[in-house]
Amino acid sequence: MIKATPFDFPYDGRLVPENTALIVIDLQEDFLSTSGYFARQGYDPTPLRAILPTVNRLIAAARAAGLRIIHTRQGYRGDMADMTPYEKWRRKRAGLEGTEILLRSSPGFQIAPEIDVAPQDIVVDKTCNGAFTYTDLELVLRAQGITHLLFSGCTTDVCVHTTLREACDRNFQCLTISDACASGDQQAHEAALHMVTVEDGVFGALSDSSAVIAALLQLSGKAGESG
Repeated sequence: MIKATPFDFPYDGRLVPENTALIVIDLQEDFLSTSGYFARQGYDPTPLRAILPTVNRLIAAARAAGLRIIHTRQGYRGDMADMTPYEKWRRKRAGLEGTEILLRSSPGFQIAPEIDVAPQDIVVDKTCNGAFTYTDLELVLRAQGITHLLFSGCTTDVCVHTTLREACDRNFQCLTISDACASGDQQAHEAALHMVTVEDGVFGALSDSSAVIAALLQLSGKAGESG
């Protein structure tokens, strides 16, 4: 089990690698670079970049333990055919009209090169904050027999939290990894983490990377023994 708040994860004590995935949300150049969407909105991407080593350690531990790694990327079609009038209005208001920012045809859409993405990893592209909306994420999870999700990525208060809530409503067992998530707004980050634990874990459990990695190392050892 993983030591967590307000209860250890998973609730029934059965952490099975084949049924568990590490979700790495939107660690893309558009959010992490000094010239991407996030920076152009006036936010400092430094807190987002600071979690990259932690996320890579989690990826390595999860991969060694036999978990699936699922990355998400947010952006619209290059021709913007999937963008509503309201979204186009927001894009213009944000000063992004005429740019390639947050378009799938742009370099900024790609996952940051610092992140360890392996050929066997699953990548889900999305247009909305939640990774379940208008995507095949749920289909992929059900097909893979995945029932337990570990959350990392950016931003804690928007795309991470929206996807977490969607997952909880679909009865996936969810754990948010506090130091593997980040936001440009520290108050929003802390509030989002607190929200996980209210009502005795209404959105699952909350842990940190050291506890998660420790549990995954145990799983890796058991896998080695069984082999």
